[in-house]
Amino acid sequence: MAEAPDAKPERYIRPLSAESEGKAPGRGRLKGRRILIVGGGQRIFDAATDPTGNGRAMSILCAREGAHVAVADVNHTAAEHTVMRITAEGGRAFTVTADVTRESDVARMIEEAQQAMGGIDGMVLNVGTFGRTGLDGVSAEEWNYIYDVNVRGPMFCCREALEKFENGGSIVFISSIAALKAGSQMAVYDSSKAALGGLMRNIAHLGARRGIRANLVYPGLVDTPNGRAAGAGRPSRGQANTPFGRQASAWEIAYAVLFFLSDESVYITAQTLAVDAGLSGL
Repeated sequence: MAEAPDAKPERYIRPLSAESEGKAPGRGRLKGRRILIVGGGQRIFDAATDPTGNGRAMSILCAREGAHVAVADVNHTAAEHTVMRITAEGGRAFTVTADVTRESDVARMIEEAQQAMGGIDGMVLNVGTFGRTGLDGVSAEEWNYIYDVNVRGPMFCCREALEKFENGGSIVFISSIAALKAGSQMAVYDSSKAALGGLMRNIAHLGARRGIRANLVYPGLVDTPNGRAAGAGRPSRGQANTPFGRQASAWEIAYAVLFFLSDESVYITAQTLAVDAGLSGL
């Protein structure tokens, strides 16, 4: 029997590759590099079922690709668990505990990372916290705290790191497609993540004479502990009609970050990349 002319084809769900699942072997893309991952731990939503989070995937992937990795996080235990995953694979990593809202913590974090690795030539700024939806009920204190974490913290990191960075290094900011469209309904979160684009371009300008690149990744809907926590309050988040029929894995975000850290993007700076299956553009 012929198919009805107006029948829609069954949705194609993009399958997970070895890279998507974090099972692909390293290829030496960061051999000899010294990378600081700020926000390399992960929060716990359901310890029994939590997938790997963005910061942990980035840290493990960088080590797998040959880098010596400083895993920094406000939660020492979370960072330690990331380091344990790395060393279990034979990689090199160590923990730094720091709160990016404190200037003294950031200065110490950069110093510890530089001393332990003998230099820094890569940094990923994977920090962020959420807020209330809308504007009603958002206090000035909450607004300021979210900006302190999401914007001022990355600024502190760049200010302290730039003078210690090796020529030709790379800095990657982690924003969100919430910076591109008002999908999260959290004005404070969306606007703070949008501000990172302006900060990133200024860091790229400051670093250009020394070949220090700065770029930004916009993750879309990602299946992480943070994503599941957000979805618990908004069930529609996990059911969003994404173009590829599923949410991203943290590993898919990590590979985009890897590209910006590696010499494969050596002539790219002050640019942004949405890793969202086209959600922000279609």
